[in-house]
Amino acid sequence: MKRIRRKAPPPPLIMNRDGGFNVVRKGTPKFHWGDLYHLLLTLSWPKFLALVCSGYFITNALFALAYIAAGDGIANARPGNFLDAFFFSVQTMATIGYGAMYPKTAYANALVTAEALLGLLGVAMATGLMFARFSIPRARVLFSRVAVITPYNGMPTLMFRVGNERENWILEAQLNVTLVRSEITLEKEAMRRFFDLQLVRKHSPLFALTWTVMHTIDESSPLYGLTPEMMLEDNMEIVVTFTGLDETVSQTIHARHSYISEEIFLNMRFVDILSRTKDGRRCIDFSRFHDIMPLDN
Repeated sequence: MKRIRRKAPPPPLIMNRDGGFNVVRKGTPKFHWGDLYHLLLTLSWPKFLALVCSGYFITNALFALAYIAAGDGIANARPGNFLDAFFFSVQTMATIGYGAMYPKTAYANALVTAEALLGLLGVAMATGLMFARFSIPRARVLFSRVAVITPYNGMPTLMFRVGNERENWILEAQLNVTLVRSEITLEKEAMRRFFDLQLVRKHSPLFALTWTVMHTIDESSPLYGLTPEMMLEDNMEIVVTFTGLDETVSQTIHARHSYISEEIFLNMRFVDILSRTKDGRRCIDFSRFHDIMPLDN
């Protein structure tokens, strides 16, 4: 099949390929203290661990300077030595208490009291955040990289594949497919319009294998009469959202994907990936999950 190429670079997608939001916000603050918990949950793991580690070292360094300011307030520590004060702070915050160094003035004891309380709260918060991050359900739902428009029961049909990469069940799986296209109003204003695409089947009570999602392009379809050139001109994008209940963790999972005009092929079909083993069990070849072929093959 001959592919239609854009003369200009394609417009940015509504969502990134990893499902992330691909919109730049202006006029609103990037950070709000009320969203601190949400921020800590959505940070990447490298950034989160770097934040925890830097906070730990900075806090101990500040307490070390406070101990140094107390003068000779720590027994068996060299007065004014930062390393001794820092490691004493680490022992205090972690409530280790080796016994070699201990506070010997009222000022040092007050600092130890404050640091022990801060360490208790910090450990509780860090532990809770770590558990919350690990307990967030993550979907491993695979979407085919391309979609096809091919005849099905005599009607042109938009198709793409969805697969469950985990060896478990996703209960009450549901799919919603939306066409997003640019339109010019009578007032010459450009706007992005959303149109729901009706699916042959949008619900699966037990989803464990693969799912070929189909939308029939008839007179009622928003895709009816569209040519590849019109799809490019209208900056068309098909947005897919998936929800279901992961039986392992008994929590709702979500997945998202989108297809632009260049990723939709006419008069092609997906390669068959289902087979049976010698003992009669179903077999899925995920290595060919994204492969397509001409109709006449």
